[in-house]
Amino acid sequence: MNTSDESLSRTIDINRPNLARMQDYYLGGKDNYPADRRACEELLEYAPSAPTVALSNRRFLQRLIPYLILEHDIHQFLDLGSGLPTRNNAHDIAHDVDPKTRVVYVDNDPMVFAHGRALLAGAQRTAVIQADLRSPRSIVEHPGVQKLICFKEPVAALYVSVLHCIPDTDRPDRILRDMADLLPPGSVLVVSHLISDDATVREAVTDLMLDTLGGQWGRVRQRRDVQSYFRDLTLLDPGLVDIDTWPTGTAPAREPSSHEWIEYGGVAKIA
Repeated sequence: MNTSDESLSRTIDINRPNLARMQDYYLGGKDNYPADRRACEELLEYAPSAPTVALSNRRFLQRLIPYLILEHDIHQFLDLGSGLPTRNNAHDIAHDVDPKTRVVYVDNDPMVFAHGRALLAGAQRTAVIQADLRSPRSIVEHPGVQKLICFKEPVAALYVSVLHCIPDTDRPDRILRDMADLLPPGSVLVVSHLISDDATVREAVTDLMLDTLGGQWGRVRQRRDVQSYFRDLTLLDPGLVDIDTWPTGTAPAREPSSHEWIEYGGVAKIA
């Protein structure tokens, strides 16, 4: 292990729950620890469908990425807040459709970065970088992104199940708009966001996650919050919906899979 790897390993605390590892647990992965599993079990008391929602996001990507490649001729993807590598990653889905598609994973979590770097060692059209999602310009200008992504061609910026991790003070709406300003015409912004119509669920889950993750969390929001993010942006049909019901030309929609909360989102085209 070199010096930089040693420094990276010291930043990974297996005794404190970590959102990426919790997600990994819900998806049936092995890169999680007892603290993560305990936090997942506690979350289930307030949101029993949490594992189902995690799977919904994965299925959303499986429908969405082929659709964007085949129907919108987009062959470059930024997977923002990508989480730990698991089965059917964005690049796996994309390369099944077009092996020349380029994918960059972006996450601020050192464990995600370490695992992603190991998984993608030697990959020609896929990379992972460690960066702060709150700074779109630093992502776009990152050497690892500039090496793979051509910003003269359309890009899909994927914010799948990540903006609810951003506090209101960091303006998730502004993050989206700043990224939109940096992308070329024909690009898309993709968002799925945890929402609930039940104020009790919103408050209980938000309080639990803030405590569990040491403040590294935003909040479960309402439909109107997510709708406001897309003000002045052009949404593709069917607009903002429960992502389980979001259809594409390559796969049918599913029935809603949860009730106390859902992943709510859609796709906006940049003119």
